[in-house]
Amino acid sequence: MAAVQIAPVAVRANVAAGTVYRYFPSKADLISELIAEVSRDELAAIRRAADAAPGPSSALAAAVTTVAVHVLSQRKLAWGILAEPVDVDVTASRLASRREIAGEIAIRIDAAVRAGHLPAQDTTIAATALLGALHESLVGPLAPENVEDPVKLRDAVQTVTLLALRAVGVMDARARGLVVQAVLPARALLGA
Repeated sequence: MAAVQIAPVAVRANVAAGTVYRYFPSKADLISELIAEVSRDELAAIRRAADAAPGPSSALAAAVTTVAVHVLSQRKLAWGILAEPVDVDVTASRLASRREIAGEIAIRIDAAVRAGHLPAQDTTIAATALLGALHESLVGPLAPENVEDPVKLRDAVQTVTLLALRAVGVMDARARGLVVQAVLPARALLGA
């Protein structure tokens, strides 16, 4: 992100630099729009996966799995959006991205609580904690290396999804079944 410059972006887009500046008056505006666009795509994928699930607990598992798959399959981009040092201020865009995704996860936790599948809890805090745990464990400085291997990628997705489900109160045996159910449709993305 720090290396982004308007002139190379213009060349790559096959337009004049002035045209880029017309739409993005600054580097911060350009990067902020990139963050917003990637976030919109991820949010749409999360909603598609969750909406296709057969029930509220499955929807939550699908949402968490989708976040994990997106983060792991695009680690460099995820790091750039989440935390890569940038020489311009894109904090507001980064926070908006996280709030939208955490909000979607909160909706899925709330639906499972209302259905009686999860204990009552502050779904906003739970969703924020889950998203933070996913990001830290998959992209942060402590994230495992070499998860490009499809088996390691699948295992990492299963591990964090299981952790997330247990964290909000899904009993272990049920959580394991939901993980298997959520990861199977993601196999194409996982390369397995």
